[in-house]
Amino acid sequence: MGELGGFLRYRRVNGPKRPVEERVRDYREYQHTLPPEELREQGARCMECGVPFCHNGCPLGNLIPDWNDLVYRDRWKDAIEALHATNNFPEFTGRVCPAPCEAACVLDINDDPVTIKQIEVSIIDRAYDEGWVRPQPPPVRSGRTVAVIGSGPAGLAAAAELNRFGHEVTVYERADRVGGLLTYGIPDFKLEKWVVQRRVDLLAAEGVKFRTGVAVGKDVSAQELRERHDAVVICTGSTVPRDLPVPGRELDGIHFAMEYLEQRNRWVAGEYPDGTPITAAGKHVVIIGGGDTGADCLGNANREGAASVVQFELLPEPPRERPTDITPWPRWPLILRTSAAHEEGGERRFSVMTTHFSGEDGRVTHLHGHEVGPPPSFEKIEGTEFTIRADLVLLAMGFLHPERPLLEQFGVELDERGNVAATDYHTSVEGVFAAGDCRRGQSLVVWAISEGRQAARACDRWLHSLDADEGEDLIAMLAE
Repeated sequence: MGELGGFLRYRRVNGPKRPVEERVRDYREYQHTLPPEELREQGARCMECGVPFCHNGCPLGNLIPDWNDLVYRDRWKDAIEALHATNNFPEFTGRVCPAPCEAACVLDINDDPVTIKQIEVSIIDRAYDEGWVRPQPPPVRSGRTVAVIGSGPAGLAAAAELNRFGHEVTVYERADRVGGLLTYGIPDFKLEKWVVQRRVDLLAAEGVKFRTGVAVGKDVSAQELRERHDAVVICTGSTVPRDLPVPGRELDGIHFAMEYLEQRNRWVAGEYPDGTPITAAGKHVVIIGGGDTGADCLGNANREGAASVVQFELLPEPPRERPTDITPWPRWPLILRTSAAHEEGGERRFSVMTTHFSGEDGRVTHLHGHEVGPPPSFEKIEGTEFTIRADLVLLAMGFLHPERPLLEQFGVELDERGNVAATDYHTSVEGVFAAGDCRRGQSLVVWAISEGRQAARACDRWLHSLDADEGEDLIAMLAE
């Protein structure tokens, strides 16, 4: 794969980013890609590994060495076919995936890994530009109908695959636009929304039906949905956020991160909310949670012109190099990750615990906390107490499980974490399947796509079993 010995000749080169002083003034994507000739050199670094561990690192099992080699050989049209063979939405993963495939690259043992993610997004963007990505409706319809609840990456992947199998698919989305987390969670500076809409339009052209503004469980009951369709796939995500039950939590100005991110994404789209907006403009902002959601809040706060931004994390600061005793290759390394948002400003503090909030006239003004020791005890370090100004506090501490009312209507069983229990993606209720974060818990976009694809296959097998049973019943009836 690639050029023989190419990994010895060429060094890893990352795609350029827009200058910080430029990108913080707008919400356009910050990442550029390399020109084709340089991408060919990056593809040339892919080795004949024998066992390509990148396959295992990628939840989708992407054919990474294949399309790296095709890019190296300037066979871009073949590359998009290899890419689409395992990934319905490479334009999403190529922009927002943290690239576990690169952490599993054999080169990452003692060198810089292949720029897999950059090559991936370059393939799909060129394929769109060249007109190679076109609607491909199924040639034959099965006569079966499937409802998909939720239009995030898991729901879209499930819908795309089920439609490809020939079933009539309707996606029910309670928001007014399709995309779920892709549309309302991930900021435009990481994933512009025309990229999402382009793929949604393609799915619609292939026959997938979208019903937005329909909250299943309220506007239409679970029973009604099951009566309308032969099968149901639940892809509602994990949307119950983890709270911070400390004194002062009830003060105005303390919000869950997704409340803020959704408002900002709507604002960028020209949708202005009623009432008082959640804004960081001119405020001292504290973000509690050191993950990607917290970094997304940081990027938005920087673009709004916050007076200051501090991001707190309960865990200690990770090492800068892969700790081989904890996360050896090819496992996902536990290291300090600096996102583009962190490059743009703001302070990060680790090993910090919030004890309470204080405020004036019902609104938060200060956060109080102290430093802690390592897990699992997180013991207080005496003498480290502090108080900082906090006009806006954003809770970005992850999500617990999916919302219960809809699941209770369907009567599906839950696992010990409160997620939908679904062996082989089939829930405890016949004909009802589940995929994505509502089944596996909060995870990555790439895992959601993988889950949606697998659930679609399980649902398709079940629908074919119905056809077989009906055929046997008809034969028995004719025999009588």
